[in-house]
Amino acid sequence: MGHGNQTSVSEFLLQGLSQWPEHQQLFFGLFLCMYLVTMVGNVLIFLAIISEARLHTPMYFFLATLSFADIGLSSSIVLKMLHNLYTQHHTISYAGCLTQLYFFLSFGDMDSFLLAVMAYDRYMAICYPLHYTTAMSPQLCILLVSMCWVITNLHALLHTLLMAKLSFCVVGKISHFFCDISPLLKVSCSSTHLNELMVFVAGGPVMTVPFLCTLISYIYIVSAILRMPSSGGGRRKAFSTCGSHLSVVCMFYGLIMMIKNAIFYREVTD
Repeated sequence: MGHGNQTSVSEFLLQGLSQWPEHQQLFFGLFLCMYLVTMVGNVLIFLAIISEARLHTPMYFFLATLSFADIGLSSSIVLKMLHNLYTQHHTISYAGCLTQLYFFLSFGDMDSFLLAVMAYDRYMAICYPLHYTTAMSPQLCILLVSMCWVITNLHALLHTLLMAKLSFCVVGKISHFFCDISPLLKVSCSSTHLNELMVFVAGGPVMTVPFLCTLISYIYIVSAILRMPSSGGGRRKAFSTCGSHLSVVCMFYGLIMMIKNAIFYREVTD
């Protein structure tokens, strides 16, 4: 590469799935099916919401945005992984790695922020039903989503630009199946103190603040539901309005923990 990005490598080797070469075709079929199901499901949700006037409500507006973010997040990771599995070459270019890092951080953070916004929406709907329509106005919904996009893109751009300033070892072996911050820092030959500091200073709040907002919203939601009379089906209806969202929250943060544990295990065993 040129001197502008200060790197000694033109590509990285993604080792996340290369330790099972005899299972590459099986992995390709499995991840292809999962990707297609994810794409079809999110595209259908998005198209249904924008085409049906009755679904033009705050909850479905946030859901459509979440579907769009899920499409971007899945595509930023899985498409390159499928290409590598099919060609049996587990490499990614330097520019491609930084691009993948940017979109992964941007869409991944966007999912987290949107889940927090949706939790706030459910909090307003259950705890303040009489004021919900006026409180969750279209202007506020657009403002919340816009703020989420700005914050997540700035956060992704920060880490991508800091990563571009690092120099990397000649043998750029990444102990993961896509380009993430921690595995990339492990193969850098230059000082990563500033990158690690920004992970703590900027990355910490970006992950913890939406999670805490979601948690606090559901504490108030559960408290409000428990105060409802058990007769009349009010509790059942209230739980049904937020049950699917709560399931997605658990799956999202559970998957993050699994990925982080996998990265940690791979780094320890290497």
